[in-house]
Amino acid sequence: MIALLLYRTLADHLLPWAATFATRMLARGLNMPEPLVHSTGDYVVAQVVAFEHGVANSLCPFRLARLLRAWWHGLR
Repeated sequence: MIALLLYRTLADHLLPWAATFATRMLARGLNMPEPLVHSTGDYVVAQVVAFEHGVANSLCPFRLARLLRAWWHGLR
């Protein structure tokens, strides 16, 4: 019970503060305003998700197995 209280306190108070602090430090290090850092981060996340979904569809193990089976049957 005490561990749950500790984890919840950590998650509710310390993590948002740490994320804000990290964003602020990154913005200062890059000499950019914080909202621009946020929007750039959102854009990068969207691009990575789109890339992963595209690659995941083309490298799906079931799809690759089906293509390999079709190629193998074509050789016979």
